[in-house]
Amino acid sequence: MQEKDHVSYEYRTVSVKAKDKTRAMDLYEAFGWEVTGTSPALDGVTLSLKRDRHIPHKQELVKLERQAEDTFVCIGGLERAKTQGASIFCCIFGCIAALVLGGGMSLTLLAEGSIPAFVGGIVLGMIGIVLCGVNYPIYKRLASKKTKALLPVIDETEEKLANILERGSDLLASERI
Repeated sequence: MQEKDHVSYEYRTVSVKAKDKTRAMDLYEAFGWEVTGTSPALDGVTLSLKRDRHIPHKQELVKLERQAEDTFVCIGGLERAKTQGASIFCCIFGCIAALVLGGGMSLTLLAEGSIPAFVGGIVLGMIGIVLCGVNYPIYKRLASKKTKALLPVIDETEEKLANILERGSDLLASERI
């Protein structure tokens, strides 16, 4: 009678943004996970993973995997930080510009018979239009400055992630040889 080599697996599902799908697949494959399927989710993609329960160096792999996941999340936060401050500023600035434009319209329409109020409303409305028009260039400039400041940090963090993945991959390869 032949003995069967039974392999028991552990399973896991992970949700990631669609743009991070490939990077997440690489991350988990470096720690012995095999992608068994992907499915679309509301906020991205759900990865179905499996791994041998009795994988060698499991404790070290789990520790490195947690470090890699934390680094992966950190990179996502840094990517969002490139435009987050500029977006908040420009939303507030755009609301103020729209209020100035609306104030000019109101002054023009409500002050019937008053030439100074009419002219003041037109001037105020034009200022509001100019403020609305410069909002996007301001956003681009702020986002560009923040991106230039964060790029070295993002590169350093991605290098750290790559080193962690290499260590995990090396641990897996050391037992297979």
